[in-house]
Amino acid sequence: MLLTSIDPFIQEFDRQFDRLARQALGTGDGGARVMALDGVRRKDDVLLRFDLPGVDPDSIEITVDRGVLSVSATREEEHAQEDRPFVRERPMGAFTRRVYLSEHLDSEKIDAAYSNGVLAVRIPVIEKARPRKVEIHKGPEVKSIKA
Repeated sequence: MLLTSIDPFIQEFDRQFDRLARQALGTGDGGARVMALDGVRRKDDVLLRFDLPGVDPDSIEITVDRGVLSVSATREEEHAQEDRPFVRERPMGAFTRRVYLSEHLDSEKIDAAYSNGVLAVRIPVIEKARPRKVEIHKGPEVKSIKA
């Protein structure tokens, strides 16, 4: 018999990150419009951090629909009409990233903050899905189980 420790949150996030990484690497434009993402499972919540440097905070939109968190943002051109760019390596335009949320996360209480080019999204874990200690009953005699 093999016993393993399974954390369903980590499994689900690993699966989704792998899927998103495959999609990003398979894009025709080399993945230039993919916003980088870090996800951390903590005791009472999940923290997602999206890299959005140079993005106006007013252009960021976060929505949740049927268990899918969508983050959209726009980075606009920063040069005047008469300017003639000779190097253009920074991706411009609309960016979108979708993350499938586990049913153990409370999508009604999501918090978000934007600072220094990083969007942090905190998603609380529902109370009944949080780790809890199981009480061990002690008594004068222990009954054995016969098979």
